[in-house]
Amino acid sequence: MTLPGRVEGTSPQINTREPIIQEPEPFEPGATRRDADVTESSRANRSWWDRNADDYQTEHGTFLGDDRFVWGPEGLDEVEAELLGPPEDLKGKDVLEIGAGAAQCSRWLAAQGARPVALDLSHRQLQHALRIGGGVPLVEADAGALPFADGSFDLACSAYGALPFVADPVRVLRDVHRVLRPGGRFVFSVTHPVRWAFPDEPGPEGLSVSASYFDRTPYVEQDDEGRALYVEHHRTVGDRVRDVVAGGFRLVDLVEPQWPAWNTQEWGGWSPLRGNLIPGTAIFVCLRD
Repeated sequence: MTLPGRVEGTSPQINTREPIIQEPEPFEPGATRRDADVTESSRANRSWWDRNADDYQTEHGTFLGDDRFVWGPEGLDEVEAELLGPPEDLKGKDVLEIGAGAAQCSRWLAAQGARPVALDLSHRQLQHALRIGGGVPLVEADAGALPFADGSFDLACSAYGALPFVADPVRVLRDVHRVLRPGGRFVFSVTHPVRWAFPDEPGPEGLSVSASYFDRTPYVEQDDEGRALYVEHHRTVGDRVRDVVAGGFRLVDLVEPQWPAWNTQEWGGWSPLRGNLIPGTAIFVCLRD
């Protein structure tokens, strides 16, 4: 699971180790709302994750664990949610995790007897997967151009991977549909679309509407020359439902996790204060008929 980020590249399976420590780059990007196409979004987010993977794993690694399947900052665990099905039914299933980060979810799947493959855009994130270990196959590739044959997997999942960060989500959904076998299930979580109307702040300042929910203009962080360094794309709930259908899937559930009493930590704009009042995560459960 990774928050935020993803997409691009097609490289073979990762099989080398590299040092984990990187020197930080002292630079403060400018934030704006503007159009960003598939290529620009992919290039920017791949570079962003390669630069920021170390800090991300340091800050959030304890919450994510090494072999835990968490759907979002609320802490909804697949052990409880069973959105992919009962754990005992995962044994022997071929599962593709998209936007896997350090492959924490894939390790949990492997512990249930599944055969996961962890795919991510970022080479650096996959280096953290190697650091943690566990023997899960790792693939660096574009979520919209999956390097697998048709009908390769029984299940696919993505915890905040790919979908929030691509300019063409239907392209991703169609490719996931292609690599799933008939009857396969794809479950993915994203920032709840309603959050785009509020400031991305965990405190009281994040509780007042400041923008139009219907403004689909991407959020872009860019350098002084206007080159995108990070891109996020907004889709309304209705957009997401239409994307799922256009991708060939049937939507069978939409889960909006409530903030649990045990979770007292803040994660970016997610917090107990906001989580008890407005949803922060949306999870789409889709079937390939």
